[in-house]
Amino acid sequence: MPLGELFERAQSVISELPFAKLMGMKLVEMKPDEATIELAMRDDLRQPSGILHGGVTATLIDTAMAFAVRTRVAPETATATIDLTVHYLRPHIEGPLTCTAKVVRAGRRIFSVSADVFSQENGKLIATGLSTYTII
Repeated sequence: MPLGELFERAQSVISELPFAKLMGMKLVEMKPDEATIELAMRDDLRQPSGILHGGVTATLIDTAMAFAVRTRVAPETATATIDLTVHYLRPHIEGPLTCTAKVVRAGRRIFSVSADVFSQENGKLIATGLSTYTII
C-alpha cells in the first residue's frame, strides 16, 4: 500500500479507536519505519501530583510504536506488543506532547521499536521507550 494511502487509513483508524479518542491522540506523520503522534495535555490526564500520568505516556509510546510497525506490514496483518520499557526522564506539566516511534529492526515476525516523547513547548525529552512487537 502506498505510504500516503496508509497514512490516511491510519488516521481514520486512530480517530475511531475508543481509547485513542479518550486520550486525544492525533496521528500527524508516517514515514517508512516511523510514526508521530501528538497529544494535548489536559487536567484529566494528570496524576495526583499534577503531572502527566505515566500510563498516559506509556500509552502514547505504545500507540506510536504500533503505527510505526504498521508501515512494515500488510494492512490486514495483526500485530501485538510483546514487551514495553519506558524511561521517564522528566515530569510534564503543561503543553502538548509529540511522540515519534521508529522501527529499529524488522525481522520476519519480530520488530524492535524505539520512541521518544518531547514537550512541544520547550523541546525537552520527557520519556523514551523500547518495545518488541510480533505478528500474530
